[in-house]
Amino acid sequence: MVQVIVKQGESIDIALKRFKKAVMNSGITKEARMHERYEKPSDRRRRELKASIRKIQRARAKAAEKERD
Repeated sequence: MVQVIVKQGESIDIALKRFKKAVMNSGITKEARMHERYEKPSDRRRRELKASIRKIQRARAKAAEKERD
């Protein structure tokens, strides 16, 4: 559970901004989106495989860019 303690003299807007940032960093919204609907295990594996392929391709492109410099 994400908690933000409002400091003395701190406005609610700033505390709310800190809370939203803490929620985003903790991954709560990402997890909630994943649980909105059921995903078949085969679809989940396929999605994760595509993500890993994209990650590898980006790393290769970045390495190739460094070699050119």
